[in-house]
Amino acid sequence: MNDVAGVTQAGELWPLVVYFCMVVALVLTMLGLSWLLGQRRMDHATGETFESGIVPVGSSQVRISVEFYLIAIFFVIFDLETVFIFAWAIAFFELGWSGYFAIIVFVLILVVALVYEWRSGALDWGIKTRVGLEEASK
Repeated sequence: MNDVAGVTQAGELWPLVVYFCMVVALVLTMLGLSWLLGQRRMDHATGETFESGIVPVGSSQVRISVEFYLIAIFFVIFDLETVFIFAWAIAFFELGWSGYFAIIVFVLILVVALVYEWRSGALDWGIKTRVGLEEASK
């Protein structure tokens, strides 16, 4: 009985193994061809930035504030929740009332998180005056 189950599992697993081997072969082929056909020398102009024929001025290393990354992370987090809500909306009738109450709790948790971020000053672009930091430093 165990041999039949093992053969069935192996029979279901072989397409994944073939796919994995083909992906590894493709990656190795691409890396090998780029090494074989790639440029071996580096000219002075190779390392320079090129902006559509405009001579570059200044450094390409622009410092971006942490607030930008913080807002970007918040956007990604809340954007992922939108995906979950969209999936819930697709299966709305199949989920019934239990799914409805589950999404209400989910949205309430999102609202609480958004209010917390807003009240703590995480969404402010200006000078940070986060609530609670003054007491922690004393």
